[in-house]
Amino acid sequence: MAQPTVPTAGPDAGDRSGPAGDAVRRIMHIASAIRHYQDEEISELGLTPAVARALHELDPDRPLPARDLAEQLRCDRSNVTGLVDKLEQAGLVERRVDPADRRQKTLVVTDAGRRMRDRVHQVMSDSRLLGGLTTGELAALRELVWKVSDGGCPEQCGTE
Repeated sequence: MAQPTVPTAGPDAGDRSGPAGDAVRRIMHIASAIRHYQDEEISELGLTPAVARALHELDPDRPLPARDLAEQLRCDRSNVTGLVDKLEQAGLVERRVDPADRRQKTLVVTDAGRRMRDRVHQVMSDSRLLGGLTTGELAALRELVWKVSDGGCPEQCGTE
């Protein structure tokens, strides 16, 4: 009995690893540069990157238990306690008893926290590295990034 043949992916199937590897290395370089600029600006706001990310994850209109924030940040709840302590000391969040379950506390973003969260969002949306691209190039880049990120990016990646 003859073995079935496996179809090939096309004439350039073997040529993809070089360009793909180059692209990944450039993406990592860009991500590092973006992170560098963000970390500098977040520091100027008086926050650490971890504290800023925690604040950014909180929805000012929906109080959230710390355990849910830990899930969103994909970190241990004990780490979130320290982050929330810092946010609370800065007056950016308050721990309040959950009216639906008085045994549980929720994190509520204060008015100062809302303003700081808006500033953090601006920092995290800084596009200075893309300043040299045309509108058409930006549209093409956005489309490609979305296409690639659909494979592993949580839904909230594309919502803000």
